Amino acid sequence: MSAAAAANYRMLHTMIRVMDLDKSLAFYTGPMGMKLLRKRDVPEGKYSLAFVGYGEEPEHCVVELTHNWDQAKPYELGTGFGHLAVGVPDVYGVCEQVTKTGGKVTRAPGPVKFGTTVIAFVEDPDGYKIELIERKPS
Repeated sequence: MSAAAAANYRMLHTMIRVMDLDKSLAFYTGPMGMKLLRKRDVPEGKYSLAFVGYGEEPEHCVVELTHNWDQAKPYELGTGFGHLAVGVPDVYGVCEQVTKTGGKVTRAPGPVKFGTTVIAFVEDPDGYKIELIERKPS
């Protein structure tokens, strides 16, 4: 693929299925600091979509939260999915907010093994793992 063609490609979003859309929105727009960009209910399909992110979709990759209304049991996360990674200016502060709001920190903040980059892992309300990577503003 040519460089010119590749320039028209980019990541748009990652979709994850959630059991409780309100709880997931509270997590992503609360301690994770994302904005709700748009939300839509689709009664014919019995599902709702909500897109959250750190900026508008033309410039940023976002997360699509999909809530299937008739889903009675939690989803199996599978063995292939690893985690989402989010760059934040203060890993310790985000972990504190996650804990204050009832969220789960699964790897305490601190330097990555054999390195200096500060990371942590948290879980969203459905158990999806999110790696927080400290990125100081330039």
